[in-house]
Amino acid sequence: MRPTTLLKGSLLLAFIGIGAAQTQTQTVDTRIGNLDLDVGYPTKATAEKLFDELDFQRATQAFIWALPAVGFQAMHVAQLNSFDARDGDVTLFQDLKDKEGMLTPNITTLYAFSFWNMKERGPLVVEVPRGATAGGILDIWQRPLTDTGQTGPEKGQGAKFLVLPPGSEEMKPDGCIVIHSPTMQLWFATRGLDPDPKAAEETVRQHKLYAWSERENPPPTKFIPVAGRPWVSNQPDNLNYWKYLSDLYQPEPVEERDRVMFAMLLPLGIEPGKPFSPDARQSKILTDAAKVGELMARTNAFDKRMPGATVYPGKHWEYANMVELDQEAKEYTQLDQRGSWFYEAIGESAGMQGRILGFGQEVYPETSKDKSGNYLDGGKTYLMHVDADPPVKQFWSITLYDNVTRGPVVTDQGAAADLWSRKPDLVKNADGSVDLFFGPQKPADAANWIKTNAGKGWFPYFRFYAPTEAISTNLGN
Repeated sequence: MRPTTLLKGSLLLAFIGIGAAQTQTQTVDTRIGNLDLDVGYPTKATAEKLFDELDFQRATQAFIWALPAVGFQAMHVAQLNSFDARDGDVTLFQDLKDKEGMLTPNITTLYAFSFWNMKERGPLVVEVPRGATAGGILDIWQRPLTDTGQTGPEKGQGAKFLVLPPGSEEMKPDGCIVIHSPTMQLWFATRGLDPDPKAAEETVRQHKLYAWSERENPPPTKFIPVAGRPWVSNQPDNLNYWKYLSDLYQPEPVEERDRVMFAMLLPLGIEPGKPFSPDARQSKILTDAAKVGELMARTNAFDKRMPGATVYPGKHWEYANMVELDQEAKEYTQLDQRGSWFYEAIGESAGMQGRILGFGQEVYPETSKDKSGNYLDGGKTYLMHVDADPPVKQFWSITLYDNVTRGPVVTDQGAAADLWSRKPDLVKNADGSVDLFFGPQKPADAANWIKTNAGKGWFPYFRFYAPTEAISTNLGN
């Protein structure tokens, strides 16, 4: 052992002696400026610049990666702080005012939301009543664990769902549809689809949510109307984005698919299960990355470059939702597809993808451009023509959204951010078709008009409820 120790000491002295030799410097011109090297090694200033750039680039991509998870957390935070709703309580969103803070909601139907943390409260029971509802139970990445209601396994006939946390033992209690979740936290969401608003609310209020441990004597489920209270749920473009992600992952296991992303965030102070306390350098990089990441996400959503995004050749309608239910393609995770969808929207289900004909919603055609390829401008007037007898069993609706907030367009016109085929005063042409106008001022000949805001961009979703098989060939019209 002693000769080895002496040899190491000799080498150390040799390294110190060599350090006095003349050095050679090199400057490399790059997209982030000149980078100086000494005999091939980065100088201290270069190393600092490269680490800052490395962490910034990682964070911008992590921003896009985390959009569905942070969207989940933003909704949960609003549930807790804006509506004083604890986990298991159900909030009711009924009109435009209630839904102003929601990403691309339908104004026509009643929404009901609730959250649950199985780490704290154990497995969740959801009793779904018989009737016209469509919804689902989702994990923190907004992957549907099951549809419920008309698009669920019970086909609108009512059912009891039991959701088990990751790592739990198998249970098969009588009368329950058992669902296994990969995450501890859950989001239950549903819509009331009865054309009578009172009947829709009565059905929605029959849902029951409670802990499996309380199954013998479950407490009554509390329903909380939003009642016009102000709130927001779009993902932050500042340091709060990363706080939301960190808070969300305090009780959560990390899935295999996400390990690399968390490795990239580790030097920035984000680690599952540990407090988020970034230093000044980390805070600056994360804040800058959130601003740039948000703009990248906006571009990814409104100027899609994913193959298959265009609905119909020669037109600018696109599929808003191009995400598989598990967010996985054959060779890759659908990073850009899910980034686009969850930047614009919340929630996912089989019914929302039009995979269950006759129930629920079809894929969402959207556009951010007019027929000439120019972005939609709230200061201009546009005409949209809807053919007679569109391929839907229930109804269609078109809703306008602000392209920055992704919430409904709000003007002094009032509760009129959308038009739908069931609207009592919708005016049809002699052949049954409908002309829709959008603009800052109502044209003289416009019977069906939605006001837009001059100086702001907007985009529409064109929804089809209970689509028929003909939908695939009629979207181009």
